[in-house]
Amino acid sequence: MARILVVDDEQSMREFLEILLRKAGHEVRLAEDAPAAVQALGTFRPDLVITDLRLKVGTGLEVLAATRRALPQTQTLMVTAFATAENAVTAMKMGAFHYLIKPFKVDELTVQVERALEVRGLKQENQALKEHLLGRSAQAQLLGESPQLQTVQDLIDKVAGTRTTVLVCGESGTGKELVARAIHLRGPRADAPFLVFHCGAVPEGLLESELFGHVKGAFTGAVQAKAGIFEAARGGTVFLDEIGELPVSVQVKLLRVLQEKVVHRVGGQGGLEVDARVIAATHRDLQKRVAVGQFREDLWYRLNVIQITVPPLRERRGDIPPLARAFAQRFNAEQGAAVTGISDAAMELLCRYDYPGNVRELQNVIERGVTLSEGPLLEPMVLPDHLRGARSTPPSPASGQPEVPEAGLDLVALVENYERSLLESALRRSGGRKKKAAELLKLSFRSFRYRAQKLGLGGTQADDDEDT
Repeated sequence: MARILVVDDEQSMREFLEILLRKAGHEVRLAEDAPAAVQALGTFRPDLVITDLRLKVGTGLEVLAATRRALPQTQTLMVTAFATAENAVTAMKMGAFHYLIKPFKVDELTVQVERALEVRGLKQENQALKEHLLGRSAQAQLLGESPQLQTVQDLIDKVAGTRTTVLVCGESGTGKELVARAIHLRGPRADAPFLVFHCGAVPEGLLESELFGHVKGAFTGAVQAKAGIFEAARGGTVFLDEIGELPVSVQVKLLRVLQEKVVHRVGGQGGLEVDARVIAATHRDLQKRVAVGQFREDLWYRLNVIQITVPPLRERRGDIPPLARAFAQRFNAEQGAAVTGISDAAMELLCRYDYPGNVRELQNVIERGVTLSEGPLLEPMVLPDHLRGARSTPPSPASGQPEVPEAGLDLVALVENYERSLLESALRRSGGRKKKAAELLKLSFRSFRYRAQKLGLGGTQADDDEDT
């Protein structure tokens, strides 16, 4: 399962740990002093080091320091029969994962080994993700130069260096997780884990265990202790996605963790201190959920210290061209295609569409286009039918200054589509009665009827006969 280096000057202890760890399925290497341990770091490259503090040659602290230099993601467990508070503090400050006192219980060692290996695995995943985010994937970049996106970027820079809790709001697909990752990567916790927890994706019965951990035997199936996400994120960031889906019963316990920085494992006694920054995200209006009793008001205030709202793609159309090109470049490389760009006609269609699925939908559209393209340019015929016949709506005044895309646009068609969508909406609200629809749009009945006939829209026959 894992490679573990055991460093101890007592042969009986080395042999005992070797038998115990091999029985658990691990590969074990033994060393009796610090020089032998340092040599093993380069040849064996362990996932975990278990070292005594006092050795005949060198010390466990020397082994710890060498491990941190050679293998930053490898965890170190310190054990000693000569425990002092000063030694423990020194070891933890140097980066030791945990500190055990001899004689220790086998169960205690087993739990700490499992926790250490779990954290190491999460660190590896986080490092791979970090490299992915730092330029190896266009998807992981907050691309665009629109004023709306620049406002988001400025807020990210301001909060990245703090410990403040952040709430990221916005429609699904806008890139809320990318904002959270950017905050993490631009701050002092960038080298620590960034762990994502989807609050709506875990069955309610398992939520507490996944968030806060559990002890062995806490419930049926808990055959061994497990660290929760707050423990695993040691020194890093926990991203709670779709926090609005969290049941009220769990919200109470989450609030306690945020306030006290202590987690209580399910079935456990006492609490464990945790050091993890929390960033939450939601596409819901949490204030409305507070009003109807579906979200705790005190948790809302605790989460909403800093709020960053990610605007939908339809409100920052100027960002569509750079995003589309970046996605095309990415999928072209991944698929080994020969698409070198996007035609002007295709880009015009891309810029006219409203993207109810936001950036995620644009990404899917481009992936489809690259897959189906037969020439060097992504052309309109490889775009989805609904996008080629898009009825786009210009940004509302509240969303900022409308922008003309690089490829230009058909103003007459755009205005006609916008007018059509408003008339259709009014007819739906009025149950198809034109008179009522005209009132909703502050138009005379004759003016509404003329516009509806021009656009080929119908209503109820009785309403068609009215004349006011």
